[in-house]
Amino acid sequence: MTKVSNLMAFLSGLTFSIGLLLSQMVNPLKVQNFLDFFGSWDPSLLLVMVAALTVYWAGYFMVKPRLSKPWCEPGFNLPVQQKPDKSLLWGAVLFGAGWGITGLCPGPALANIPGGEPRLLVFVTVMVVSMKVFDTLRYSGKG
Repeated sequence: MTKVSNLMAFLSGLTFSIGLLLSQMVNPLKVQNFLDFFGSWDPSLLLVMVAALTVYWAGYFMVKPRLSKPWCEPGFNLPVQQKPDKSLLWGAVLFGAGWGITGLCPGPALANIPGGEPRLLVFVTVMVVSMKVFDTLRYSGKG
């Protein structure tokens, strides 16, 4: 990656982190209350998701067709696979289960690391080890 690519990646991550903080999506109770339909349901996560999809839609369907390539990369890296496969479905199930149980997903978990909460550190450690195990299995032909 070039220095410009690294800077853009950093600024994108910083913008994402600020958005997570402002929307309070770094608070696991916010997520768990969103999933508690029959208790203290909090629809604010739905509003965050709709806003994120709106920004994505604008970028993908309005900006991308006007560009021959991204500003900081030699080309667009779009998925070749168009249909869900077993890996995607299992990954979605595991992600959703972990998200519902802990109230955390990777972005908010990483944004919360400076707080040093033990439960969070365990989550991030398990997440990183799981990703490494997955990569090892996938590239060894066993996954």
